[in-house]
Amino acid sequence: MTLDLDMLLPAIALGDPDAFERWVAGAEPTLRLSLRSFAATVDTEAVLQEALLRVWQVAPRFVSDGKPNGVVRLGIRIARNLAVSEWRRLRPTDEMSALESDETALADVSPPPDPLLRKTIVECKEKLPGKPRLVLEARLEADGTSSDDTLAADLSMQKNTFLQNFTRARKLLAECLRAHGIDVDGVLT
Repeated sequence: MTLDLDMLLPAIALGDPDAFERWVAGAEPTLRLSLRSFAATVDTEAVLQEALLRVWQVAPRFVSDGKPNGVVRLGIRIARNLAVSEWRRLRPTDEMSALESDETALADVSPPPDPLLRKTIVECKEKLPGKPRLVLEARLEADGTSSDDTLAADLSMQKNTFLQNFTRARKLLAECLRAHGIDVDGVLT
């Protein structure tokens, strides 16, 4: 999405239905795509309609963070939260009661993975330069079982060099994901 739909916000905040209609026309494909991973388990059309209604209701109180398409990002957050709630609500009651008996299991309840997101992450990881990619893959493969000292030694690097390459890998990965329209602020940074 190249057009900043936030330019319609002042009119939407004043209750202009035509401005909101133009905003929906620009934002709807992105919102639908954000719900793709829920399509097999949730009525995404109903979730999308509810999310659009909520965006219309909160738009007058929306405060921009200065980044483009803030209302679209808000809409994505609302839609995904609604989808997760609906997904949890539709789970079989015997499965939910078993989960509720174990609080640690509740933390593991999450929506199905988004295959498009996974594919984009793999593509971005493959674009990383040699050393940063090598360091990132070593960290991922270790899955927290090895210290950075051990990983650095295994790669014949000083710990400081290892950490610099890891920081560079995270930065480049975040830039690539942002270029694909994936909001990574607060997750990778």
